[in-house]
Amino acid sequence: MKTLFIYYSNSGNGELVKEYYEKLGYDTRRVEPKNGLPKGMFLQMMVGGMLAGMNHKSKLKDFNYDISEYDEIIIGSPIWNGRLACPINTILNNINLDNKKLTFILYSGGGSAPKAVKKINKKYNAKVIEIQQPKKYPDNLNKLAQ
Repeated sequence: MKTLFIYYSNSGNGELVKEYYEKLGYDTRRVEPKNGLPKGMFLQMMVGGMLAGMNHKSKLKDFNYDISEYDEIIIGSPIWNGRLACPINTILNNINLDNKKLTFILYSGGGSAPKAVKKINKKYNAKVIEIQQPKKYPDNLNKLAQ
């Protein structure tokens, strides 16, 4: 079975998850928006949270949407305003996840994202793993072994 980890990382938490999966031999693809968030953390939270609340889809830099060679897809997203990050919304809008084993890894400040989990469960038959800030709490990466 071939596995791909698709992720977005604004603050570095997703990068730690990526490193974990690379050690397991999984392929990884980073999602990069054409336009980043403002520099300050407060403005990032305000702008990102507002856009996520509107289910905004970011324009992305070059991204390979072809996932046909993979049996399992793992999607990593920070949580903004209780929702998936806008660059991940773009990915979900543009790839066909039918017949794929699917897992979502949600990394957030609080470690819990009930709105995002509810949205994922409504649309996908997927496993969801929530972890709190792996940069601050690296032991939380142990949850990925589930």
